[in-house]
Amino acid sequence: MFNDIVPNPNMTYNRFKSLLLNTKNLTRPFLIHPSVQMENPPLVIAAASVLKELCYKNKEELQAGFITAGWDRKNGPQVYVVSLGGMLISQPVTIGGSGSTYIYGYVDAKYKPNMSREECLQFATNALALAMGRDNVSGGVAHLVVITEKGVEHVVVPGDKLPKFHDE
Repeated sequence: MFNDIVPNPNMTYNRFKSLLLNTKNLTRPFLIHPSVQMENPPLVIAAASVLKELCYKNKEELQAGFITAGWDRKNGPQVYVVSLGGMLISQPVTIGGSGSTYIYGYVDAKYKPNMSREECLQFATNALALAMGRDNVSGGVAHLVVITEKGVEHVVVPGDKLPKFHDE
């Protein structure tokens, strides 16, 4: 399975949705440079804004959207979406990718603010399992990233441990 969750030099992560498989390599220098320049990790909004500018300035050539999520000392946890064409939106929760069309109803019904770590992991695992069960191009492994003020934790849920919601 292709893991499209990519760490940045600070406590932010990007989830790529792109027709260009090499988008990760294209964007990495744009995200490393601000961190080196400022001598401190940039704010989450700063990382998202770099990707917004990249998408907007190259909207005719680059077919890519980004989800940037992270934690910073100023604003705590945050989630940003950069759409095709470069529009930047802050949201409490967002989804993307080929399987996302199958789970909008689930996300709308089950997401609630201030969930515990365990509730978040179960919510995300269920959402991914539902999407994978319907989308023939989604993989069989769930890659999750928990980002808090204490750091970053990677959680991998193998396919045989994913919940089943219908006969598969």
